[in-house]
Amino acid sequence: MTQSEILTQHQQVCDEIHQLALEENRFLKQNQRVPDSSFMERKKDLLARLDQTLSELKAASADTNPANRPNPEAVEKARARIMQILHLDRENEQLLFRYSLGAGPRPTAAKPPPSQLQRIYHKHG
Repeated sequence: MTQSEILTQHQQVCDEIHQLALEENRFLKQNQRVPDSSFMERKKDLLARLDQTLSELKAASADTNPANRPNPEAVEKARARIMQILHLDRENEQLLFRYSLGAGPRPTAAKPPPSQLQRIYHKHG
């Protein structure tokens, strides 16, 4: 496979990961809970495919033939998509953190007894 073909495959995987990150973001905002295990399995599979295409790109980059080099615009498009994924993933991590912490009831401050409040008011009033 040429670098251009591998880059096209890589771009497709990046697009799928971006779609999944958008789905995860929508889910987190709507349901305010961690997605189920099947969703996480899909994410894990896509990340394994991304790792594979990155390895293929790295191996193909050793080819010095200019005819096999990918279009610079395609490379930039892939980089831009990766940046979008990273941005979304960061937001999703923050949402996951917030919703995993907010699962239980929030602690409230202990209310002072009325007699203590009355003493404070009389002391300063």
